[in-house]
Amino acid sequence: MSVVASHSPRWTRRKEARPGELLEAALELFVERGFASTRLDEVAARAGVSKGTLYLYFASKEDLFKAVVRQNIVPLIEAFERDVAASEAASPDLLRGFFEAWWTRFGGTKLAGIAKLVVGEAGNFPELAQFFEQEVVSRNLQLLRSIIERGIAREEFRPVDLDACVNLWISPLVLRAIWEHSIGPCCPSGAVVPVQRFLDAHLRSIFAMLATPGSQPLRADSPADPEQPAAGALG
Repeated sequence: MSVVASHSPRWTRRKEARPGELLEAALELFVERGFASTRLDEVAARAGVSKGTLYLYFASKEDLFKAVVRQNIVPLIEAFERDVAASEAASPDLLRGFFEAWWTRFGGTKLAGIAKLVVGEAGNFPELAQFFEQEVVSRNLQLLRSIIERGIAREEFRPVDLDACVNLWISPLVLRAIWEHSIGPCCPSGAVVPVQRFLDAHLRSIFAMLATPGSQPLRADSPADPEQPAAGALG
């Protein structure tokens, strides 16, 4: 009786952990192999369960992919949205913090491999591309737009074409993130500057466009620790 009782909690925890283990295995395989080349039996094997067990939680590979995005990427965006809404930082600091946090939490991690997957396989899996655009891309653009709108309303930034600028300013980061998961590892080159220099130069160009007439130049220098966003900007 005591033996059964001692085993039961471990079995319960193991069963409850299975969806998370499957999602972690799926994330790794999607990043390594892409969507089309990832097989569900391989996901199950990496998670240490049978393929039948996987189907208890996810009806298809498409459902599994969507769950990976909702488990790993969407919560980051939700955290960004909460941080921006609660922040009392100056808008330049908030903007700097957004770009720093975007890179350290997404662009510079294995999660960016999902963006590379979507770009590379959108033609064959348009439904997944539409899902990713709605859940990730459009929300990121809206978040960046809200920071710029805040700065304009507070007269910390000059008015700009918001639709054009939010696309213009996020695109280089997305391209750099995809590069890190594609050409970069295969063809290391001194022509590709370190990420922190890249971010600093990118921010300088953005702040030059946003500077109000007669104002002091907005600083684009980043924190001493590149793993930390600008102080007081994002949590």
